[in-house]
Amino acid sequence: MAMALQPTAAGANETWLIDDRSAGGAVSTLGPSWRFFTDGVMGGVSSGSMRAETVQGRSALCLRGQVRLDNNGGFVQMALELPAAPPSGDWRGVEIDVLGNGRRYGVHLRTEGMWLPWQAWRASFQATPSWQRVQLPFMAFEPYRTSGTLVAQELRRVGIVAIGEAFDAELCVARLALYR
Repeated sequence: MAMALQPTAAGANETWLIDDRSAGGAVSTLGPSWRFFTDGVMGGVSSGSMRAETVQGRSALCLRGQVRLDNNGGFVQMALELPAAPPSGDWRGVEIDVLGNGRRYGVHLRTEGMWLPWQAWRASFQATPSWQRVQLPFMAFEPYRTSGTLVAQELRRVGIVAIGEAFDAELCVARLALYR
């Protein structure tokens, strides 16, 4: 599958499109399918689901659930393993079109060499009830139980996460890309 660079809506920057929801279902534009996880993998009791929907006229993948902190839990997540590394380039960050319930959500990036499931580069954003394009520069991502430098060409997985506090999660994603 081609991984073409495409101009953003403004035309000023190039992007590497990861998913624009055109493939349907849980399948990403790059080919692999998104997967849903909860803290149940470590004994927590959060619950939820992931579903492809049309929301306010846009195809989206929606993450919904109840984040609970019982049993040292506290997350629901949809994640995508990338089939290949991003092409070489001066990538500045992650760009995501989202709509949500006004809560704070996270983007967790995993790179080459991360073996433990809790290791990630983390950044967060507020999801408004209207579609918005959020740009998260790589310098805003903080290492979590890892060290070193975040290198875009080593990106292997992207997770969209409701985490860290007890709340009802509702977040829809219509587009995900890297931007220059």
